[in-house]
Amino acid sequence: MARVAILLFMHMLVLTSSGQTPTLDVELLKPINRHETNFKNKYLELNASSVTALSIAVPAGIAITGFITHDNKLKRDALYMAAGYVTSAIITTSVKHLVDRKRPFETYSYIVKRDDESGGLSFPSGHTSAAFELATSVALRYRKWYLIAPSYLFAGSVAWARMYQGVHYPSDVLAGAVVGAGSAWLSWKFQKWMEKRRAKK
Repeated sequence: MARVAILLFMHMLVLTSSGQTPTLDVELLKPINRHETNFKNKYLELNASSVTALSIAVPAGIAITGFITHDNKLKRDALYMAAGYVTSAIITTSVKHLVDRKRPFETYSYIVKRDDESGGLSFPSGHTSAAFELATSVALRYRKWYLIAPSYLFAGSVAWARMYQGVHYPSDVLAGAVVGAGSAWLSWKFQKWMEKRRAKK
């Protein structure tokens, strides 16, 4: 699974590193970016704008609960979830500067911008990366459908929002999802490894 995600990400990186946008990317973006409604504007903006706050608030809330209940497992969960978020942000920012891809609305005049982004770099999507890091962190640690389903619904809505808002291509959000989920998985695996070491002592 991890190898497939890495290969997929590397393939997208090669495709976008030339600065050229694959035609399929633009063609997939067009119908998503069209058909504006007031509901979509409000719902998707709410999703996209809440990513950073939730990515900080969820681990913080888990940590606070851990301290109140004296639950060391919750404290460790919060720490490694936060580490996954930081890892995701570092990888996303590094790749953005490596690829140096402009946002869709800057390149194509027919792409409607529905966000306050004044520029920045497009590949991969930082909002999507953070959203999928959070969703995957929750899914790996708390395997309850009533937590997993809304987490991924939120992450998927963020990915869709970024395309609808005209600030990312489909390949941007796909790469962001891979980076986010991969960062969460790595932090979870590292946490499990550390817990095994601690148990042996």
